[in-house]
Amino acid sequence: MRFSRLWPTAAVLLGLATPAAACPPSALGTSRILPVGTQGGLAIGLKSYGQTLALADHEVVLTFDDGPAAATTPAVLEALARDCVKATFFLIGRNAKAHPELVKREITDGHTIGHHTMSHPSLTLRGLSDADAQADIDAGIEADDIAAYGVAGAEPRVKFFRFPGFGDTSSLLAWLAQRDIAVFGTDIWASDWLNMTAPVELELLMRRLGAEGRGIILLHDNRANTAAMVPALLAALKENGFKIVHLVPGPAKPKLRPAPAGWASETEKVLAHMWPKIPVRP
Repeated sequence: MRFSRLWPTAAVLLGLATPAAACPPSALGTSRILPVGTQGGLAIGLKSYGQTLALADHEVVLTFDDGPAAATTPAVLEALARDCVKATFFLIGRNAKAHPELVKREITDGHTIGHHTMSHPSLTLRGLSDADAQADIDAGIEADDIAAYGVAGAEPRVKFFRFPGFGDTSSLLAWLAQRDIAVFGTDIWASDWLNMTAPVELELLMRRLGAEGRGIILLHDNRANTAAMVPALLAALKENGFKIVHLVPGPAKPKLRPAPAGWASETEKVLAHMWPKIPVRP
């Protein structure tokens, strides 16, 4: 109880939140911090799983995959800083190793660092044996933590993980849960892995967000169209009354919202379209 009462103050001191006084009135800002405990594992995001974070109407979580990238991540970080917005970055280990200065900047700017394997295999982890997939996950965690903090322990400092291409398996989910590592899917895709202009991406994303009303948003900070779009996205979120929620490691699991009646995962359909030769999840 004492920890939960002190958490917002500690978060500010650690750079996890920007004091409201430091943000200009025009900034979107970060509405609240949501601590996420991972004890026993957790799998969330309605695109893949039957539950997600219990966000309020018009609350969104911004997440970015596949960075850091020298050509695009700085522009994303600058846009977020101008609007006092905090996000979660799921890093590819080889990119973190190549650009530790950008990882450290993400930490300094108060963002949360999660993990996204070492190599992001093109056929997802389903194209590997369990042993090879686990090795790739662990190598990525080690590279990310060394880039971020200068040292890696036996377990990740932040136990947030996202599967490349959302290609999970039941055995890998169980293995991660045994290690108290949370698996993040998403609620809303920007589909920015497709070739499109920044205005087209913005229109697509805001239309999907308008239909859903809230949720975890997936973006990629290594995509030029997304880096160009982020300033307009933040402006559109503010104009349409959306609030930013920042995820951080916490002492207890968050409240969850179950999938609506008739829900079905979209992951298998997308994977079958993009990588038709990968195995279906057992």
